[in-house]
Amino acid sequence: MQIIRDTGRSFDLEAFLTKPLVAHLSTVDGDTPKDSPVWFYWKDEMIWIIGTAKDTFPDRIRRNPKCAIGIVDFDINTGMFLHAGFRGVATVKPFDKNIATPLLSRYLGPDIEKWDPRFKNLDDSNVLICFEPKTVVVRDQSYQLP
Repeated sequence: MQIIRDTGRSFDLEAFLTKPLVAHLSTVDGDTPKDSPVWFYWKDEMIWIIGTAKDTFPDRIRRNPKCAIGIVDFDINTGMFLHAGFRGVATVKPFDKNIATPLLSRYLGPDIEKWDPRFKNLDDSNVLICFEPKTVVVRDQSYQLP
């Protein structure tokens, strides 16, 4: 993975990717771009995403694996604005609880009994998206408050 730090300011990408931020997965349907907000899990330089039976992005990825992912961490109170923009290819993989459980724990907490019922019993009707980044643009676009 090539990391592009094209501004004078950057940040620790590994630490950034441990935060429970929302990513935007961009795929293409024919000639129409589509955007899906998703939860993600960073492991072994891959971004993992759960796809459910209702999601349409797994079928788009099967037809065209080229996609992009954007992740932003923003705080209006401090002016912090960190952005990582990934470009690469994704593969639809069988569901694996060893990936899904830590992914969901990032957003729902470690106690599965306290999770929303929609997430407690995910099964093989779901899939995993394995996104392999080719490039990532890392930008600290933070600003000073008056």
